[in-house]
Amino acid sequence: MRRGLGEVSPEAELVVVHDAARPFVTPHLIDSCIQAAEEHGAAIAALPASDTVKWSDDGRTESRTVPRDRLYLAQTPQAFRRSMLESAFERAEAEGFEGTDEASLVERMGRPVFLVAGSPENVKVTTPEDLALAEAFARGRAGPLRTGLGYDVHPFAEGRRLVLGGVVFEGETGLAGHSDADVLTHAICDAILGAVAGGDIGVHFPNTDPAWRDACSLDLLGRAAEIARERGYAVVNADATVVAERPKISPAAAKMCGNLARAMSVSEEAVSVKATTSEGLGFVGRGEGIACYAICTVQRYYQPEETQSGKGSTPKRSTPSDVQR
Repeated sequence: MRRGLGEVSPEAELVVVHDAARPFVTPHLIDSCIQAAEEHGAAIAALPASDTVKWSDDGRTESRTVPRDRLYLAQTPQAFRRSMLESAFERAEAEGFEGTDEASLVERMGRPVFLVAGSPENVKVTTPEDLALAEAFARGRAGPLRTGLGYDVHPFAEGRRLVLGGVVFEGETGLAGHSDADVLTHAICDAILGAVAGGDIGVHFPNTDPAWRDACSLDLLGRAAEIARERGYAVVNADATVVAERPKISPAAAKMCGNLARAMSVSEEAVSVKATTSEGLGFVGRGEGIACYAICTVQRYYQPEETQSGKGSTPKRSTPSDVQR
């Protein structure tokens, strides 16, 4: 973790540590830890111990029962003010101390660590048996699928470069638009937003906002995918058909899929780009512009408003000022 901290931007005032072995953490829990760290300096997700705890001196026989009313099981994420965490690492290294987590290093400096109510679903996958349980949990946790349609059209405009799926087609006349007029990317944006009932591209990126003038449409697509995640949905796949007499799309289709996939944070196998002509019919057939149809499927992966008891707040039992070890 110390090496990872060294790679964090110097501008970051807060640092969040999360164990990759806990794949089911929710944005809500991460936000709760960040908010608590902003207020208290250090915060971790933790659950009250629910089982009876036994102490054994030799690992074979029980010595005594440990009262559990002030025992908590630490999870991640754990969030800290950057300066506090750096000081904790420096002191631990100087004294040759190796803690079991970052919070234990902060505790040694006498700094309180605030407890945020963790989640039983925030399980840690450590053994092969854990993996089997996690797979079953993931199947049961996956929510419903939703599908959205997108459509966009732009006329050609002299003096503009042509951008489709983030690929620049040199030597081709570009499209008119407030941003880079990437008609393919815009159609996929609308499909995502439609799938999550999130309005349309004009609502989130209006052509009256100078912030989006000549903007890269892949940035708009990334934001559309983020809006879906904020509503508790992940993009599953996207399929688009570009309708144009020119240019020829197929040679650049694979590169387009890669650009679009990265913007949406999905695999390239989840994105498809096809092309057709309008056989000389309509405005496309007359060479006046390009149209695009898109369809996108999303799947709910968490409830954006946690309703489970205690989530996102301190545990219901009285919380000690320090994490008890």
